[in-house]
Parts: sequence; C-alpha cells; structure tokens
Amino acid sequence: MAIRKLLSGFRDFAFVLLATVTVLFFLLRLTGDPAIVLAGEGATADQIQAIRVENGFDKPLVTQFVSTIFRLAQGDFGKSLLDGTPAMEKVLAALPATLMLAAMAITLNLIVSLPLGAWLGQSQTSRSRKAVRAFLSVLQGFPGFVIALLLINLFAASLEWLPSIGFSGPATWILPVVSVVCFLAPKLTRVVEANTWAALNANFVRTARSIGASDNVILWRHVLPNSLLGAVALIGAEIAFMLTGLVVIETIFAWPGIGWLLVQSTLNLDFPVVQAVVIVMVISVFLSNALTEAVQVILDPRIRVGARADK
Repeated sequence: MAIRKLLSGFRDFAFVLLATVTVLFFLLRLTGDPAIVLAGEGATADQIQAIRVENGFDKPLVTQFVSTIFRLAQGDFGKSLLDGTPAMEKVLAALPATLMLAAMAITLNLIVSLPLGAWLGQSQTSRSRKAVRAFLSVLQGFPGFVIALLLINLFAASLEWLPSIGFSGPATWILPVVSVVCFLAPKLTRVVEANTWAALNANFVRTARSIGASDNVILWRHVLPNSLLGAVALIGAEIAFMLTGLVVIETIFAWPGIGWLLVQSTLNLDFPVVQAVVIVMVISVFLSNALTEAVQVILDPRIRVGARADK
C-alpha cells in the first residue's frame, strides 16, 4: 500500500509539473521576443532574425514546445540566453541563498510563535494577552512587502542602523528575516494559541491535574506537544511558501536567491532560466508537502491507523 501511495504521489507530481511547464511555456512567449532583447538597441532585422534561428525561435510554437518537453524529459534544461550558462546551474547557484533565508526565518518563527502561542492560549481574559492578540491581528493584515518597506524606512532610512540591501554579512540578514517572520508569525501563533486553549480544557489535562502535576509540567510536557500536532500542517505550508513565495522579499532586499533570479530572468526574457526556476519551485513544494505528511504520521500515529482503517 505504501508503494502504491508513493507511485500515486509521483504520478500527481508529474501531472502538476507537466501542466506547469505547459502553461509557463505559452505565457512566456506572450511576454515578448527575447531575440530583440538579446540583439540590443540598434540591431538590424537580419541580426535579430539570426538570433531567432540560433535559438530555435523561428520554428512554429508547437514545434518549440515539443522540443522543450523532449529536452526536459532528458534532463536538459537549456542554457541562459544571456550568457550561455546552463540554466539549472544558475538556479542551483542561487538556491543556497533562498534556503538560508528560509532556514533563518523558519527558526526565528518557531522561536517566537510557539512560546507566544502557548502563553496566549493559557488565558482568554488577561488584558496583556488581549493587547498582544490585537497587535497580531493588525500585523496579520499587512502584506509581507509592506512590512519590508516599513522596516527599511525605519531602520535603514530613518535610523540608519541596518543596511537595506545586500548579502554581505549578519547585518544584511536582519531586515529580510524579520520581514518574513512578521508576516508568518501571527498565523502560527494564533494556531498554537487555539490548540493550547483546546488542550488545556481536554480530559487528559484534568487527569494530570488530579494527580498533582504542576501547571508548568502540564503546559510543556502535555499541552504544547499536542498543540504542535495541529500546527505541523501550517508549518509545512509556511516552508513551502518560503521556498516559492519569497520573490518580492528577495527583490526588495536584493537577496541573491531564486526569487531574485526569477525576477531578473523574467525582465530579460531569459526563458530557460525562468523555466528552470519554476521547476525547482514545484519540486520544492512537492518535497515540502511530502515531508510534512511524513512528520504528521510520525507525531500522530492515529493518522496511520486511520489510513489503514479506511482501506
């Protein structure tokens, strides 16, 4: 059964990947003629046509599409139209920067959201907790790029405490990471809060109290681990988002990850690189979802038992 489920997952992944590549291929051809961009200003019609012929853009669109699919099936992602570098090589060179930003943001998000959510879930009437909830509600309403621009305006432009762009050291990492965490933390905090509140009113907590367990033991050894079960799916979704949705943040801070590469390649009509970036993003989302599902099964055996019962 496990092998059958795995094969089904790969089949779905292959379908999604093929659909994505197909839509992307035709959308990119609507954005413009890369031969004109490559030829530069002042190029003659003959020079532009020569570039089209060299890159196969003179062929019918269907022929170009079939050729692209055939090359991708062989693991050939093409070469950058700008410098001739293999497209996937450029993507893999930029991927560590994105993974670094994602790892730092995930870590800080967990450090902030888990204890804060556990603290908020212990009471629904405390004034201080109500104030924090109100702040989180306001923060949750801001898009990530707005938070990034506000942080740049305050800490880089006004106070001049931190650099606003670059990738040269810890000082340049602070604003991008905080921008991402400010966007993600309210959601995870509220989920952990709701799960903590529900767990504190569950029967197993009443049992623990009846045998003399302290509040700290109940919270950290019983309530919080149970609260995490409901938060794993959201954490997995946030990881998938950070591997694919950091395009704006990377562009704002000139962070040299795959999001920044995607924007630059799109502006330059560098079709092979754009295609390679999107393929890597689709693969990343698939792996993230698969890992999230595996972690949920490990943390909560009831999922595995329920799956067997359905069979």
